[in-house]
Amino acid sequence: MPVTPLDEKPCMMDLPLTITPMSQNDLPQIERLDERVFGPGRFARSAYRLREGVDPAFDSSFVACIGTLIVGANRMTPILCGNATALLLGPLTVEVAFRSRGIGGLLIHAALNAARAQAQSRVVLVGDFAYYNRFGFERVPPGRLLMPGPVDPARLLWCALQPDAFADVAGAIRQA
Repeated sequence: MPVTPLDEKPCMMDLPLTITPMSQNDLPQIERLDERVFGPGRFARSAYRLREGVDPAFDSSFVACIGTLIVGANRMTPILCGNATALLLGPLTVEVAFRSRGIGGLLIHAALNAARAQAQSRVVLVGDFAYYNRFGFERVPPGRLLMPGPVDPARLLWCALQPDAFADVAGAIRQA
């Protein structure tokens, strides 16, 4: 068995990270990634109910790959907020071994930029304000939007992609 001296560390070839639009072919690998990162409890989340049985908005959903391995993914799903159209961001998933390297931020920027380019007006998510605030997300004012099922109101966030995008938006969040 070959032995590596303690002062020598084996090096892995640096592979570039690529951010590309999600495709239908990516969905099985993304499902396995979500399973590893979130476990079976992901099915009980309120946001999952909005995604269940609905295809992602592939033009604003992205994957992060190293070689052919998907190490991160960001899904956008069409929804309604009251009578207004919007996109639901999530899940944002990054393989545990690749966290804290900016991959999540790259995926969010790609998704928001793509949504703006397609003249989308609104994005909603359930997540950590301290993390998502830097991307332009704000807390939804109490009582303005209602998620299907229990959600901590402090974690219900929105991002206006156009001026005054949420000015008259209120009501139940539901599948589009």
